[in-house]
Amino acid sequence: MTVAQPTANVHHSEPSRLRKFWSGVSVVFTSKIATVGLIIVLFWFIIGLVSFFWTPYPPNSSLFAQNLYPNSVNWLGTDHLGRDIASRLMAGTQVILLKTRVPGDSGWIIPGGVALWGVFGALVVGAFLGLNAAYRGGWWDQGIMQVLDAMVAFPAIVLYLVIITALEQGDFVVIFAITVTGAPGVARLVRSLALDIKTRDYIRAAETRGEKASYIMFREILPNARGPILVDAMLRVGYAIFMIGTLGFLGIGLPPPDPDWGNMVNEARRFIFLNAWAPFPPSIAIASLVIGLNLFADGMREELTRYQK
Repeated sequence: MTVAQPTANVHHSEPSRLRKFWSGVSVVFTSKIATVGLIIVLFWFIIGLVSFFWTPYPPNSSLFAQNLYPNSVNWLGTDHLGRDIASRLMAGTQVILLKTRVPGDSGWIIPGGVALWGVFGALVVGAFLGLNAAYRGGWWDQGIMQVLDAMVAFPAIVLYLVIITALEQGDFVVIFAITVTGAPGVARLVRSLALDIKTRDYIRAAETRGEKASYIMFREILPNARGPILVDAMLRVGYAIFMIGTLGFLGIGLPPPDPDWGNMVNEARRFIFLNAWAPFPPSIAIASLVIGLNLFADGMREELTRYQK
């Protein structure tokens, strides 16, 4: 008679949180396009962090001769008021990516730039509206989409101008404008994804268990649609930065004292015959950051599509 040998207990240890995090991040480095975009974005992020503690000179102080070209003292030259362009360029990164100023004279700031908070607000509002329109259907879908379609009919720049003119300048006003103009596009994307996901078997199983509609929308549908939504969010951050620059160029963007890249371009444009170089640094900053975000989003979209296949 053969005796069964005791089998050793094999413990399959689950991967640590760090390993799970790295497996998710490593997807970025499988795409050369996404890697290049990430490097550009991280470059400006680091520039913004450094500017909190150090800039070559005070960004708003007129310490030098006006309209100097790049030289050994002023790496990027000076503007029409004798302010160091490199220092202003570094400080301008803060309000876009790293901090938001609270209205009033308190001087308080909130972590996270105006562009990031504006896109986050658009994601929250758009996801809520899109999920309700797709899952509930009926008059919910009809009413929500009719309102959003009416908003999409207006050019984004017109909505920006109306909101900022009505509420005056300020970081929170720009965030609100980005949220209002971006929410319809997010809602339409989320609705299209939710219409497909709500037909899946696991949604039917959740409905059979008697789960509430809010649970199904935010715990079952939304997590399974996060890939395309995150990619779209990266693109929208780039659009928001470009729009902030446009508003600054028109003189209704982010208020002083922190430099605004768009306003820097506008001021340099007025003195372009005295210093043809001055408009280039802020213009290149806006273009490079937007291109970096677009490359990162495009690379991520390709990798996520390949992973899903």
